[in-house]
Amino acid sequence: MCLGVPMRIMEIDGFSARCEARGIERKASLFLLQHEDLQVGDLVMIHVGNAIQKMTEEDAQSAWDLYDEILAAEMVGAGQAPDSSESSRASKQSRPRAPSTSAPESGAKTNA
Repeated sequence: MCLGVPMRIMEIDGFSARCEARGIERKASLFLLQHEDLQVGDLVMIHVGNAIQKMTEEDAQSAWDLYDEILAAEMVGAGQAPDSSESSRASKQSRPRAPSTSAPESGAKTNA
């Protein structure tokens, strides 16, 4: 299964951008969205290192809410109790937050 990750553009350098979501930063190509007027602060969907869609705050938050539900269901399925305070904090924040997992991206320097 492939997922896109909503991220906020922090810096733009030509067709490359430094993007951030929930404390994780990645470089992403903006080449596929060269027809869009992208600015620092905009939200984009990142898929395999490429920005593929400009997003609204609401769309990005909806995506993160769904990812949080998936993560919570996986934790329950694995016999772990999800942290309810985490999900309530996530719903109160206006910017997207990344799921807290032990995925390699937490320390690796790979592109999203």
